[in-house]
Amino acid sequence: MSLCLSFPVTGNPAEVLELIERPLAPLHGHEVRVAMRYAPINPADINFIEGNYGRAAHPPAIPGHEGCGEVEEVGPDVVSLKPGDVVIPLLSAGCWAQHMTAAEHHFALLPGGIDRVQAAMLRINPVTAWHLLTQHVELEPGAWVIQNAANSGVGRAVIQIAKARGLKTLNFVRRPELVAELLELGADVVVLDNDEGLLSAKAVLEGQSVQLAANAVGGDSAIRLMDLLSPEGMMVTYGAMSRRSLKVPNKFLIFKNLRLHGLWITKWFEKASSAELYQALEPLAKMILDGTLYTATEEVIPMKEHRRAMQRAMEGGRKGKVILDLS
Repeated sequence: MSLCLSFPVTGNPAEVLELIERPLAPLHGHEVRVAMRYAPINPADINFIEGNYGRAAHPPAIPGHEGCGEVEEVGPDVVSLKPGDVVIPLLSAGCWAQHMTAAEHHFALLPGGIDRVQAAMLRINPVTAWHLLTQHVELEPGAWVIQNAANSGVGRAVIQIAKARGLKTLNFVRRPELVAELLELGADVVVLDNDEGLLSAKAVLEGQSVQLAANAVGGDSAIRLMDLLSPEGMMVTYGAMSRRSLKVPNKFLIFKNLRLHGLWITKWFEKASSAELYQALEPLAKMILDGTLYTATEEVIPMKEHRRAMQRAMEGGRKGKVILDLS
């Protein structure tokens, strides 16, 4: 038997999640069984349980968009993995369980020495940041990238990955206490996400070319990014934290011919080839190993304390991710 977190109906995660037992079936063909170790609680997980995610939940369901574990057992036809291998699931749900069973191609092999907690947070935020920086605009070393929600998980990954690639970042945040923290992380410029911050950003850039903006907020914050973009520049929207629609002033389309694009990394994972997945995960795993990519954690909480974990994950004022200990 194995434990997992499941919800019989959608609703408040602190109320509807249940810790249940389920049997482990024998493996067949290319199936792999992974003993899961850690899994973060992401906003997407909370939205999924609440029934507010981009993909509908069909309870009873096991949530968890990402995690990390070790291969425990393999089926007779498995060729790419062996017991003891460190892996992350590539499936879009089901990680909040002591064991996951799926075909071998649904797991990505990572270096054995990688930190398991950091690896558990690799699949979503760092890959989203990597995609933003590499798959939309060709950027030469020294180029500027601008973003809002710079203190978010993706925003922090953008700062670190951009620095490793020789890119410069101009970052908007809502709270002044975040400025020094993000500068220490490697950000080049951090300003407040308001009209005064926009003026400061323009003074820093002084007409330099800005071809890429990463938008996770929408509303007026996104307009500030578009204001800073150079003609033909692209704004990629991957979130809507303000819950306000994206408003595009006509002048930015007519006179600057800005390009607007959306990114949902879950869809990319569904369509990406093995080579594309390797292209993203391999350098990010190396960055975790050498310490140049780090995701802050608030607390590691045993899965049996899931109600407290959900409550903490939904509270403000955290300094990092809440992690479920699944072992």
